[in-house]
Amino acid sequence: MNIIGIIPARYESSRFPGKPLIDLKGKTMIQRVYEGAKKSTKLSEVIVATDDQRIYDHVKSFGGEVIMTSENHKNGTDRCGEVASQMDCDVVINIQGDEPLVDFRQLDQLCKAFNDSDVSIATLGIKGVTKEERNNPNRIKIVLDENSNALYFSRSAIPNTANGKPEIIENFPLYRHIGLYAYKSGTLAELTDLPPTQLEKVESLEQLRWLYYSYKVRVVETDIETPNIDVPEDLKKVLAFL
Repeated sequence: MNIIGIIPARYESSRFPGKPLIDLKGKTMIQRVYEGAKKSTKLSEVIVATDDQRIYDHVKSFGGEVIMTSENHKNGTDRCGEVASQMDCDVVINIQGDEPLVDFRQLDQLCKAFNDSDVSIATLGIKGVTKEERNNPNRIKIVLDENSNALYFSRSAIPNTANGKPEIIENFPLYRHIGLYAYKSGTLAELTDLPPTQLEKVESLEQLRWLYYSYKVRVVETDIETPNIDVPEDLKKVLAFL
């Protein structure tokens, strides 16, 4: 099985402009993501997908593979789709460009999910959600079906506790989402053609579009989690980790 990793990276960001090129103890964030992903022996290639010349030139400078993509993409999935359409591959892993501490073992776990021929989309979930995380809209919660496919992703505290029995929810097998995705190449091409839905706009979660159109998302359980950088305040925890 030919599996490639694609790292979408754009310079413009409403919350943290230019973050792919920030310095993290001698290396830029995008270089750390690239080098972390390259440690996976299950990926035949790792490619940065960008629409910015500064990022393109920088990746070239440290010897990485990079492809220029359209400026019109609304999300990383579409950017991955453009690159994947030029490649001969079976599976694509969308590696977030703001995960400078990405662990290659997470990528390997996603790759293994495709040993099951029924899997067309896979992502990661970590079991156990604290009360604080349940009520934090930046921590995405997942409810699964009996086959470990996602029933729903939400920023809200799910399931609802209207029955007034907190001990039930405390023992509920809830998962928190780890934002890495993998797709069969044909499925990725289909996803990029799906029109947006009202549901995903309400939650601001792209994966709800896939569920709405009846795609199954297999959730692979992991116990590996590394901090990402969404806003400048996140730098402290990443630098401390390094």
